[in-house]
Amino acid sequence: MHLRPVKYTDIEQFPTYRKLQSDVKEKFFGSSPAPFIGRSGYPSVNVGILSPQETKADAWIHDAPQYWSQNNFSINQVADLRMSLINSRDKAHIKTTPRIAQLALEIGLAQKPVDVEIQLKKKPNLKPLTDYIVTPMGPGAQLKFAKITENPKMNRYVEKAHSDTDLKASQALQYLYKNNTDENVLTRILSVGSLGIGKNRKLVPTRWSITAVDDSLGKNIITEIKNYPTTDIKAHFGGFMGNYFLILMLPDVYSYELFEMYAPDNFLNKSSDIKYTTDHEFYDGRSTYASNTAGGYYAARLPILEELKKQRRQSTILTLRFITSEYTTPLGVWVVREAVRKSLASKPIEFASKELMFSFAAQLAVKRFGVNVYEIFRRSKVLNQIKTQKKLSGFL
Repeated sequence: MHLRPVKYTDIEQFPTYRKLQSDVKEKFFGSSPAPFIGRSGYPSVNVGILSPQETKADAWIHDAPQYWSQNNFSINQVADLRMSLINSRDKAHIKTTPRIAQLALEIGLAQKPVDVEIQLKKKPNLKPLTDYIVTPMGPGAQLKFAKITENPKMNRYVEKAHSDTDLKASQALQYLYKNNTDENVLTRILSVGSLGIGKNRKLVPTRWSITAVDDSLGKNIITEIKNYPTTDIKAHFGGFMGNYFLILMLPDVYSYELFEMYAPDNFLNKSSDIKYTTDHEFYDGRSTYASNTAGGYYAARLPILEELKKQRRQSTILTLRFITSEYTTPLGVWVVREAVRKSLASKPIEFASKELMFSFAAQLAVKRFGVNVYEIFRRSKVLNQIKTQKKLSGFL
């Protein structure tokens, strides 16, 4: 079952929203930390410049998920930062380069936020936050005029990847990732059509580029860890912003499964019952998109794979996500990635047997979240595969 988010309408609580209601401008100078590529109407999409309505030396903080996580920003802090970003947009075909696409390209490739001059056709409309994949933003409006008022500078690795028109996009992402470019920056760069074989370059909706980056980086790590021995029996638990993860690792060949459980009164679940969705992959991987858990599937998988690579191990992984009523505002799939990283940073709990680990997981889930995970264990594809598959050792 794939749950759709309900509209989160209580945005009047944010100071930025209240300020914009009374002081939103049609013409302003701002500092843009990122572009935004929409998906509606694809292949003719909205190309937007995200910017507060003022120039700011610290405008980068409006688009910095890893920084927010490392400094334990609250939900309201992040939402308020994002609400101040006006989405000044215009239409463009994904394969053409009108002025708005060129501006988005320069902003997406820039090493730091770019000062811009913006004039809108009319005042922006303020709307509820509804997207749980893309990081939220403030109101949007059609552009009348836009200009970059400085010379943007590129990181040398980004410049090299962008200038190499014979390098595939997946290879460019790996190159930048190995040179410490984080996923958020990679998403920006990919979305503005700056990577890949020259003739194939095109705009990629931001929502799609987020998952493409997580998936591409993850697949590369999977290929590597399949050469490593298996892990011990262990679990990690932790969370961030009302999203908690219990990650169970079993000493078997690589496979991965995610169960997402939605507490009552969460914006993803307005019923009185706990709901869940799930997706999985076995050793050979997936051939289709994980449509039930969507971007969260790939965002949760990446940091787990990073941890296994660091340990030089492979594992069968059962990941349980508990989305509680503490998570009051949709902030984007980056929350998943960072919550998993915080969970993996906790000291692992090691067990002498699988049964002991499952007993621990069941007690924790009931005590903390009121969830009976034995039902999850029974439905788990990767656990059932472990029970039924025949191994070479069984024939010896």
